[in-house]
Amino acid sequence: MENFLYYSFIILASVSAGIIGWVAAAAFRKFWNEYQSTFSESATNNLGDMFMFVDPQRLFFLNIIAVIIVPVLVWLLSRNTIASVASMIGMVALPWFIYKTIKKNRFKKFEQQLPEALMAISSNLQAGASLQMALEGLITEQPKPLSQEFELLIRQTRIGVDMETGLSNMEKRLPIPDFIIVVSAIKIAREVGGNLIEVMEKLANTLRRKATMEGKIDSLTSQGRLQGKVMTGLPILLGIVLMQIEPEAMQMLFTTPMGWGTLVVIVVMEILGYMTILKITSIDV
Repeated sequence: MENFLYYSFIILASVSAGIIGWVAAAAFRKFWNEYQSTFSESATNNLGDMFMFVDPQRLFFLNIIAVIIVPVLVWLLSRNTIASVASMIGMVALPWFIYKTIKKNRFKKFEQQLPEALMAISSNLQAGASLQMALEGLITEQPKPLSQEFELLIRQTRIGVDMETGLSNMEKRLPIPDFIIVVSAIKIAREVGGNLIEVMEKLANTLRRKATMEGKIDSLTSQGRLQGKVMTGLPILLGIVLMQIEPEAMQMLFTTPMGWGTLVVIVVMEILGYMTILKITSIDV
């Protein structure tokens, strides 16, 4: 009887383990497919909008390798579970951060090129060219990314898309306040008439003065931003130094509930402090 119960328990445990393993494998496979699909779609859309055509599958596997290798290296160097988990989360969020940084730099560069582009449009219109021809001239006269965006606009108009729809699509890709004003001015001039040459010149001069004012503001607030970075990084640097001087005392931050709560408070206060300083030093023109 005892042997029967023992073997029954072994069989039941084996079947249960098999079912749990099958369910876990199915859940992992579903998560893997959904994550891969989401990652590939996000990479294709984000990079495609910036005219960067890279194989999303290759980026996905590079990201998976980083998610696996970096936490292992952090664990081997620090023997700290929290640091390893934090590095894993950081590797998962790294692609999103890279996309955002590249897009922000691209928008900034486009905004810097916009006044010169408006002056070029005005010059071409004065020479007797149509708006279509003036925009086509930007493709060869202006550098990237501005030339890429207007080349896409011209290609759309050549396959039958009207100019207003093409400009609206371009505005969605480039939600820059200055460019939205330019698109609105062009649409109004085409609908109700007006001196588009004068409008382009005034917009170019206005954007140049705005860029000059923003440069002065950035110079005046640069010290405050630097102080914010220093004050944010100082507690982190101090923590690293203390871990080298008193590792046993600092180890309690990572091994006890009280230490975990303290770390949460530190992180939250660091983020709030840095965001507050950025808010103070950010001045809208």
